[in-house]
Amino acid sequence: MIPSEHIDRLIADLTDWRGKTLASIRKIILEADREIVEEWKWMGSPAWSRDGIVAFADAHKGKVKLTFAHGASLSDPHKLFNAGLEGNARRAIDFFEGDKINERALEKLVLAAIDYNQSKPKRKAPASAKAKAPPIAGANAKPIKVR
Repeated sequence: MIPSEHIDRLIADLTDWRGKTLASIRKIILEADREIVEEWKWMGSPAWSRDGIVAFADAHKGKVKLTFAHGASLSDPHKLFNAGLEGNARRAIDFFEGDKINERALEKLVLAAIDYNQSKPKRKAPASAKAKAPPIAGANAKPIKVR
């Protein structure tokens, strides 16, 4: 099953307000940027990525939690983050029954997370690793004598 099908099933199985809330969050995230990729992580969490994880969601008994992987590095002028505020990296938004989603502010937060991911330098192999000779095949290989 592909990730979007897992997320569809999760939303369908949440027959109360949490399913509707998660569906709304998903729609906002996917519409924020066409290149966002849906993923199914950690044995049952919807996640959205672009050049790294943007956010992931979990439905709990009394809330839907949307966690931004690098939320502590993002500007939050609309004060959406209301959970995980003491962390060094992540920040979350806990949505409770009856909460209205500030769609525009959430979209801006998603775009800020993408910008953050894209601003991080891409990891490259260290120059010393590139210069190393290829390993000798076999554990019992004998050195070659050069005359």
